[in-house]
Amino acid sequence: MARRQRNNGRTALITGASSGIGEALAHRFAREGYNLVLVARSAGKLRDLAQALSAAHGIKTWVSAADLTQRDAARKLAAAMRRARRPIDVLVNNAGVLALGSFIDMPAERHRQLIDLNVAGLTAMLAHFVPPMVARGEGRVLNVASIAAFQPLPSLATYAATKAYVLSLTESLSEELKGTGVTVTALCPGITATNMVTSARKAHRELAGLPDFMVGGADAVADDGYDACLSGEVIRIPGVLNQAAILTTRATPKWLFRRLSGAVARSMR
Repeated sequence: MARRQRNNGRTALITGASSGIGEALAHRFAREGYNLVLVARSAGKLRDLAQALSAAHGIKTWVSAADLTQRDAARKLAAAMRRARRPIDVLVNNAGVLALGSFIDMPAERHRQLIDLNVAGLTAMLAHFVPPMVARGEGRVLNVASIAAFQPLPSLATYAATKAYVLSLTESLSEELKGTGVTVTALCPGITATNMVTSARKAHRELAGLPDFMVGGADAVADDGYDACLSGEVIRIPGVLNQAAILTTRATPKWLFRRLSGAVARSMR
């Protein structure tokens, strides 16, 4: 793919930017010259990242500490951008949380946390930031989903369901917004070397034994996400292994895949 011209004064807002794929995406957009609004709960980490990116790439960066599980967080963030006269050209919905374990062993509050951030928080961000893009006649959205969106995953039931929602919403919006100048992309990585996955691997023996070649790098995932977003692709699955896995899943009858994945999950208890 030919290298695009560097951005000229455009701004990307990235949620979950303090670590993992979000941080890698911040580095990639900064290298391309985008000014950045970095959003996460940890203001300290965001400030350090913002200063480093500004110094390295000569871009403008702003930090907004926000908990997107809170009902009014997206509205307040959008209002702050309007007051600052800072239109958002690219919205990256990366903030998300993962929980591994038996559904019945998780407290109801943990399920709610996954839904509040992965579903409600993402939807609110879209509801507040996409309409101004449509009004201007241009914009890009990158929603970070997962290959978990494509199949039922026992022991990741609620997480997989939230990512299926993200994928479905992305596909629907990509059609709704055709002709508006705004595109919506779903990035669907597999297991990626992030703090969230590292914690899960330490806590669960079935993940601890995963071979390294099955764990993707955050930088490579971010590069795929950036290219897909700027190209206006609807779905991007990084990595040949992940692409092959999804093709196999789609070719397998749902009832059979459901039984196979259930048997694997039960064998790991």
